[in-house]
Amino acid sequence: MQSRAFREGSALITCTIFLVVFTALAVGMATMSGANLQIADNQREANSAFASAESGLEVVRYWVDRVRMPSSTPVADYLSTAISNLQTELAANGIENLHINSDGSIPTVVIHALAGQSFSGQVSIDPTDPAVLRLLVVGASHDAARTLRVDFRIEPYKFPIFNYGMATKGALQFPQNPTLTAMTENWEADIYVESANDIMAVTVGGNTNFAGDIDIGNPLGTASFGGSVQIAGEYGQQAIDNHVTIGADPVEFPVPLTAPFEKYATGPVIGPATNLSNSMTLTNASIQAGTNPTFLGNIIVQGILFVQAPNVVRFTRNVSLQGLIVAGGDVSNPGSNAISFEGNFASSGYPTGTQFDALRAEQGSSILAPGFGVSFTGNFSSVNGVLAASSLYFSGNASATVKGTMISYSPDATRVEGNISMNFDRAQMVEIPAGFDLLRVLTYVPESYTVVF
Repeated sequence: MQSRAFREGSALITCTIFLVVFTALAVGMATMSGANLQIADNQREANSAFASAESGLEVVRYWVDRVRMPSSTPVADYLSTAISNLQTELAANGIENLHINSDGSIPTVVIHALAGQSFSGQVSIDPTDPAVLRLLVVGASHDAARTLRVDFRIEPYKFPIFNYGMATKGALQFPQNPTLTAMTENWEADIYVESANDIMAVTVGGNTNFAGDIDIGNPLGTASFGGSVQIAGEYGQQAIDNHVTIGADPVEFPVPLTAPFEKYATGPVIGPATNLSNSMTLTNASIQAGTNPTFLGNIIVQGILFVQAPNVVRFTRNVSLQGLIVAGGDVSNPGSNAISFEGNFASSGYPTGTQFDALRAEQGSSILAPGFGVSFTGNFSSVNGVLAASSLYFSGNASATVKGTMISYSPDATRVEGNISMNFDRAQMVEIPAGFDLLRVLTYVPESYTVVF
């Protein structure tokens, strides 16, 4: 009897022990599961915070990419000017949920209220480089936070117009047989025609031989080809379909600053009393306003020739331009201002000599005359950089190498008469041609992307 009772008591004790063990295991497993769940939740919140930071970065980057500052902005004012520009852009576009304070701080922007997602930020200047703007973006998800840092380099703006060999505000007319080739790649001879006031944007009377594409800004614009068509190596309707774009993205026509070039004109001054009957070499020269000179001999321009407005300047014989011609005037109201080349014209770089040292930094442009109509009625063989004028006109059977963009600001048609041939050699073109360093932009530096914490 006692032995049986003892055995029955042992079973109870054994069951109790197992119950305690299994209970402990259950509690342990529950605790472990709760910890794993918390870890997973923390990771989810961290990922959500990182996604918030990424979203905030992309939003702010979009607006930073729109910043345009005058090139004259002092380095010490880069930050305040960029902030002011951002504030103006946000207000102009009716953005109310994103703000930037005068100290560069970006208050919290809610992304998803229920999920607790938001971002904030700070814009500052890199303490080691005043030409670098730094952006910190803090993404949040409830109590979790992640911070990203990126840099933007403040540098000159390259206007898209310099992606083209020719760019005209008005229509472009070739009454005869034009040939526009490219030295290395077809894009060097690309053409942009805005033609906002003229549906007939491009007209070619004879045979067409263009190496580059034709972009027409007017969405209602058309192109007319009177003879055989060759564009970018293709022929006929296929060439037109594949290489003529109607309603192309608009291109800004920047107007160069000409006044800063006058300081280089330290040589002879052409005035009403100047004898213009003989051949002349003009070295860092200028032409007084109202002179209206007619040069009767061969002319060599060395360095710069600065033409004051108003003026009507005629070169009746050959012109060798070894440098730069700059003419002032109002591009929106050129009046009768004009420069005409009636003989042969050739353009090259600056000659040797210390008197041209100050000018050597002014590269990439050949003729800057935004307030003057410029015409070539004789042959021309080379243009050594950008040719920008209120209007352009060409005639004669010229064969020329063009090392820059030809720009016409006139809403009237640009006519290129004669069986003219232009070979565009722009692969080594200066990115910011002389006179066009007008703006500063903020360029994203991808390698600066850093996860701070």
